[in-house]
Amino acid sequence: MGVPRFWREIPYRYQLIGTRCSTCDSSFFPPRAICPKCRGAGNVEETKLSGKGEVVTYTVVRVAPEGFERETPYIVAIVRLEEGPRITSQIVDCDIDEIEIGTKVRAVFRKVGEESPSGAIYYSYKFVPA
Repeated sequence: MGVPRFWREIPYRYQLIGTRCSTCDSSFFPPRAICPKCRGAGNVEETKLSGKGEVVTYTVVRVAPEGFERETPYIVAIVRLEEGPRITSQIVDCDIDEIEIGTKVRAVFRKVGEESPSGAIYYSYKFVPA
């Protein structure tokens, strides 16, 4: 990814920005130009999501894809945010036995990787128990 695009996307990299439809009051993540629920085209606006939610379902990954072998075992969950959208994300900073369906969680931003030792560092959202 080029440097101009990287800097242009910074607001979306460090915040949970979604869209909310003013017609049907539904929220979505990632942002959408048209409301998928009521098809309202001009009625969607960007909104910052709270990052608070609860685990809807989860799995424990014990055999990781290449590059993530050192992180096993880890939890991947579907989190329903307070505003309604569901997000697939890793749950961190807890034992795998601490998580169950209904666990309250909150979003945090963590380093995911880097382009090179002197290049751009990539961050993304993950969730921790609230």
